[in-house]
Amino acid sequence: MPTDYFAGDPRTHHERMLAGDLYIADDPEIGRRTQRAMRLQDEYRRAAVEGDASAGAVLADLLGTLGEGAVIRPPLFVDYGENLHVGARTFVNYHLTALDVAPITIGADCQIGPNVQLLTPTHPVEPAPRRDKLEAARPITIGDNVWLGGGVIVCPGITIGDNSVVGAGSVVTRDVPANVVAVGNPARVVRSIAEEPGADA
Repeated sequence: MPTDYFAGDPRTHHERMLAGDLYIADDPEIGRRTQRAMRLQDEYRRAAVEGDASAGAVLADLLGTLGEGAVIRPPLFVDYGENLHVGARTFVNYHLTALDVAPITIGADCQIGPNVQLLTPTHPVEPAPRRDKLEAARPITIGDNVWLGGGVIVCPGITIGDNSVVGAGSVVTRDVPANVVAVGNPARVVRSIAEEPGADA
């Protein structure tokens, strides 16, 4: 007999998802929001490729927040879009994957390299609930003036502090403080960054 993981919990799976609790992604509301995100990210890609002036409006409709002067090169891949918040003047290069089951917040003046992955979803380590398709998510927060090199992967629940740099191809499995350079898999802090204007990072 299948395990009833949600006995006594009257919430929908969408409500559980928003609360950061375990859920199963078969809720009609989850499906509707996923479909909307797929449609809008495709519209944005096509409008941007054609140089259509509507591209910015489509992107703003897709995302939870799009700061003034922010640039996101398509294609962009999101779960929902509405949980992705991008600060002013931030530049995002091609192929950002932002799985925004939980909120993803990117600060102002950031540089996000190509093929970066921001991954909020988590799955049980135990075989049975994972087989039964349970999942959850933890938010990602990226501070102001952060540079993520190409191919960086940021794992669920991570915070990266202001002004920090994460080297290309790094996998961030723990928080990165402000004003440092972190590299590797798993990413480790290798140096501090001087705070003087124009200091070499």
